[in-house]
Amino acid sequence: MKISDVVAFMGHQVHVCRYREAGTLLDWMGRDLRGRRVLDVAGGDGYWAGRARRRGADAVSIDLARGKMAYGRTLAHAPALIECDALRLPFADGSFDAVLSVCAIEHFDDGGRSLDEMARVLKPGGEIFMSADVLSRADAWPKLRDAHKAKYHVQHTYTHESLRKLMDERGLDLVGHSYQFRTAATERLYLSLSTYGGRVGFNAAAPLTPLVALADRAAPNERGSIVLVRARKRQGVREAERVRGGRVGRAPHDESRGTRSGE
Repeated sequence: MKISDVVAFMGHQVHVCRYREAGTLLDWMGRDLRGRRVLDVAGGDGYWAGRARRRGADAVSIDLARGKMAYGRTLAHAPALIECDALRLPFADGSFDAVLSVCAIEHFDDGGRSLDEMARVLKPGGEIFMSADVLSRADAWPKLRDAHKAKYHVQHTYTHESLRKLMDERGLDLVGHSYQFRTAATERLYLSLSTYGGRVGFNAAAPLTPLVALADRAAPNERGSIVLVRARKRQGVREAERVRGGRVGRAPHDESRGTRSGE
């Protein structure tokens, strides 16, 4: 993390765990994003979309959290920040080369609806880079699990296999995945810090990040607290075959709840 990144991150409303998580997704996206249009879904203050913009992307971040977006407009390399519902994106079909979404899908009542929209606005051959809560061992610590879910409004949890199924139904092929906090000890640490420490607790525990990364590399890539996935939209996917209920193009207005950025 460069000094300029540290200065921006000090005001960013997430914890150092998210830096590792979103940083990995951005590295998968690529170092040179010139000529590419990138959308961050439920991007809060737009910090991560701003990182994509620093790499040359035409970056857009959407959210419903006005306060976070107002702050985001003061950040260096601020992307375009648009207040809108992630379940009714105001963009034409095939508008983006890449879609980023950092631990947002678990906050939706219907994660499939959010993926409908992400897939719709993605160009054929474009990619989705997203993460989601898994909490694979959370049943061993029910109090921590329930407190975490209540604090961060977690509606559902996912694995790479459950995301693979949802994505396949929407014309997306899962091409890679990675779990973080793979061991029992690190998963319990994650739940404890997220539940009782929040952003301050995670940032205070930042010196442990290299140890967590080492533990992850030594453990099987099968379970953890968070899963990161990369999926590619199939060429020639027809909207009428992909969009739920025979709807074509942008989802019609309804009363379904969108989301604000979560943790």
